[in-house]
Amino acid sequence: MIGNPIQLYKNAYAGLSRENWYLSIVMFINRSGTMVVPFMTIYCTQKLGFSIVQAGVIMSLFGLGSILGAFFGGKITDKLGFYHLQLGALFSGGVLFISLAFLETFLSLATGTFLLSMCNESFRPANSAAIAHYSSERVRTRAYSLHRLAINLGWSFGGAFGGFIASIDYHFLFYVDGCTNILAGFLLLKLLPQIKKEKAPTDAPNKPVIRSAYRDKLYLAFIFLTIPFASSFFQFFILQPVFFKTEWHFTEQFIGGLMALNGLIIVTTEMVMVHNLEGRRNPLFFISLGVFVAAFSYVALNVLPPTAWAAVISVVLITFGEMLSMPFMNAFWISRSNENNRGEYSALYTIAWSIAQIIGPAYGAFLIQYGGFKLFWWFLTAICICSSIGFMLINYLEPIRKWKKTRYF
Repeated sequence: MIGNPIQLYKNAYAGLSRENWYLSIVMFINRSGTMVVPFMTIYCTQKLGFSIVQAGVIMSLFGLGSILGAFFGGKITDKLGFYHLQLGALFSGGVLFISLAFLETFLSLATGTFLLSMCNESFRPANSAAIAHYSSERVRTRAYSLHRLAINLGWSFGGAFGGFIASIDYHFLFYVDGCTNILAGFLLLKLLPQIKKEKAPTDAPNKPVIRSAYRDKLYLAFIFLTIPFASSFFQFFILQPVFFKTEWHFTEQFIGGLMALNGLIIVTTEMVMVHNLEGRRNPLFFISLGVFVAAFSYVALNVLPPTAWAAVISVVLITFGEMLSMPFMNAFWISRSNENNRGEYSALYTIAWSIAQIIGPAYGAFLIQYGGFKLFWWFLTAICICSSIGFMLINYLEPIRKWKKTRYF
C-alpha cells in the first residue's frame, strides 16, 4: 500500500521540461525568503508600537499595491512577454525588501510596503505565462502543480527559519527576504535564456473561446466569490499570528513552526490527494468543499482551549481546505485561458487575492478592536460557509461540459 502513493507521486511529475524544473528552483529560493509577511503585523505592533488598526492599514496597502502590480503585470506580459518583467520584479523587490528595514515611521513604512507589493505582484502574471510557455498542453497543469509545490516547500522552510530570525532581530527578516529575491533573479538570468514575445493561436481544443477575462461572466462570478474566501484565508498569515502571540502566548519559534507545518503537509500530501481527485468532478465542486473545510479551522480557535494541539488542529484544517480548493482554482482559470490572454486571466485572479489582502486586514483589525477575536473567528467562519455555497451554485450555472480525466492541479 505504501508503494501506491509513491508511484502516483512519481507519475505526477513525469514528462515535465527542464525549464519548468528551473522555474521551480527559482521560485523555491524566492519563497524560502518570504518570511516577512506572517510576522509583519507582529513587527508593527510589538516592535514599532503601532496600533492594530495602523498595522491593518499597512497590510491593506500591501494588498492595494498588489492589485496595481498584478494589473499592469498582466498587461505587460500579454503585450511584451514574461522574461524581463520577472527579472525586474525580482531585483526591484529585493532592493525594496532591504529598504523596509530602515523605515520605522507609519507613513514611511506604509509607502514602502505599497511600492514593494506593487513590484512583487507584477511578477506573478509573468511567471504564470512562463510556466505555460515551457510546458506542453499535455503536462501544463502538472507544471503549475510543480510550481505550487516549490512555493509551499519554500514557505515551509521560510516560515520555520523566519520564526528563528524574528526571535533574534526582526530587521534580519527584511535583509534575508531581499537577498533571496535578488538571488532568485540571478538564478533566473543564469538558468533560462531570454524569451521574446510570440503570438500564438487564440483558440485551443476543449477550451471556451473567450477573448478577454473581463468579459467572461462566469469567470467574473468565480473571481467575485474568491475575494471573500481569500480575505479569510489571509488571516492565517496576517492576524492569526498576532492572536497566537498576544492571546495564546506562543513564541515566535512556535508560530513559525505552525507556518512550516502548513507547508510540510502540502508538500507531502497534496500531490497524491489531487492525483486521485482530478477529473472526477468539476473543479468548482472541490473548491466549494475545500472552502467549507477551511471554515472549521476558525471554529476550532473559538471552541478549543488555548493549547498547542488546538493550534495544530486549526492549522491542519485550514491546510486541507487549502489543498482541496486552491489547486482546482488554478485549474479553473487555466482551463478558460489561452496563450494570448493568459496574463490577463492570471492578473485578474491575482487581483482578487490582492483585493482580499486589502479588505482582510481592514475588517479584521476593526472587528478585533471593537469585538475581540471571538467575534472575528465567527465572522470568518460565516464568510467561508457563504463562499462555499456560492461556488457550488456557479458549479451548476456553468455550461455542462464533460470533465475528462485530465490533471487539474
